[in-house]
Amino acid sequence: MAIFVTKADGRKQRFDRKKIIRTCMRMGADKEMAEKVAEGIEHSIYDGVETRKILQMIFRRLGRYKPSIKHQICLRRALSLMKPQPDFERFIQILLSEHGYEVTSNRIIRGRCVEHEVDAVASKNGLTYIVEVKHHYNYHTPTGLDESRIAWAVLEDITEGFKLGFNKLKIDKAMIVCNTKFSNHAKRYAECRGIHKIGWASPLDHSLQAMIDEKKLYPIQCIKGLTTPTKEKLASAGIILLKQLTSEDPEELLRKTKLPKKILEPLVKKAEMIIL
Repeated sequence: MAIFVTKADGRKQRFDRKKIIRTCMRMGADKEMAEKVAEGIEHSIYDGVETRKILQMIFRRLGRYKPSIKHQICLRRALSLMKPQPDFERFIQILLSEHGYEVTSNRIIRGRCVEHEVDAVASKNGLTYIVEVKHHYNYHTPTGLDESRIAWAVLEDITEGFKLGFNKLKIDKAMIVCNTKFSNHAKRYAECRGIHKIGWASPLDHSLQAMIDEKKLYPIQCIKGLTTPTKEKLASAGIILLKQLTSEDPEELLRKTKLPKKILEPLVKKAEMIIL
């Protein structure tokens, strides 16, 4: 008998064991470990179980095999806890740069009608993009049609401005990067207009999630129990990634963050455990 799970928006979806395995492996489990967790969950769930409860089960069961899980929260939620500006915007700029884009941030470009402040300009493989970064605190909120329409309107005005000599930047395409999924309308419009979109689950071969996992560019919000004052001190020091915590000289970290050693040292150890 088929078992269905209940998604955050109330929709029902057939339980897929492979999704459990993929989630475990993205969190650092090997194939054998992921299979054991998936098998245990498959025998424990009931028809109509909520996806958030399944995620809780994954963390609990995986923690038996991988102790670092006890110190982290899921990536999707961690991204939602970031400040939209400047932290998430800077995070996306770093992510694109790590994936081979040449990135400049917060550009003001004159269009035919008005000046436009864009979150970034990114170039790769002979194409130059204006980048619109969209952040949602609720990671179940889809990025909608408006963002796609705005990106297209900005691209049109900047392109016309270039042709008229108002700016010297030839832009080929628009790109939208967000921490959630795209609505169906947003997807259709973006595909029709040739807008490159990077979201939580799209494109399938190069989604935001996949890009982060590939380079292990996890935000500091992945650390469970991170207090707001500590986050703010780290962000003020320009530290938004776990990799920055693990690669910086300890004494330099103390100086930059002004955090007590008794707080900073455990954070660095947790960051190392999550990244490994």
